[in-house]
Amino acid sequence: MIFEVITIKLTMEQTITIFIYIHAFFGGVGLIAGILSIITKKGSPIHKKTGKLFSAGMMISSLISLPIAWMPNHENLFLFLIGLFTMYLVLAGNRALSFKSKHKKQADWADKTISGSMLFFSVIMTTLGIYGIATGVTNSILFLFFGAFGLFMTIKDFRFFKTFATTKNSWLATHISKIIGAFIASITAFIVAGLGIGSLIAWITPTILGTIYIIYWNRKIKVKPVTR
Repeated sequence: MIFEVITIKLTMEQTITIFIYIHAFFGGVGLIAGILSIITKKGSPIHKKTGKLFSAGMMISSLISLPIAWMPNHENLFLFLIGLFTMYLVLAGNRALSFKSKHKKQADWADKTISGSMLFFSVIMTTLGIYGIATGVTNSILFLFFGAFGLFMTIKDFRFFKTFATTKNSWLATHISKIIGAFIASITAFIVAGLGIGSLIAWITPTILGTIYIIYWNRKIKVKPVTR
């Protein structure tokens, strides 16, 4: 009986370890592909291919992180929500490309579901952050920071759905902001999980620097109303 209990325990630990390695592998693939996508010419074949590889790597890595965040001795609600946040960024970033088509007149159910779901989870993160700060729970500022960031991005999505047809390059600005956001997530994961630096600065700094980069590109592509 004791032997059986030990065997089951070891099997569970081995399963978790395998999940973590697979998660890390695809996260690493996404990180490398993301770097290549950023440094290559936008719209080039290499940029498109590495971008697709980045999206695939991040989606698989994030999907695997969801069950890991609920496994014994690895329970972490924040990492679970960040996994969902990363998936939203990748999905919304790629969906933004469909708005380039002149045939698309309005956002469809998939666009609204992706952004609506993230809006819901952002409210949860923000609420947990506010409650945690009020009650002295450690690292609650992270829930508030990323929850507020998620609220900002999803509310902006629904505004984009109403104005994309009359705003030049808005689809490109949305694509860039979401994909860079997902890349920020991969960098943050590398610093926190890969390098083992879990300070507040390590969590927030990539987001701040990435936001500056997004602002730079938004100004460069000149989002403005379409002249008729």
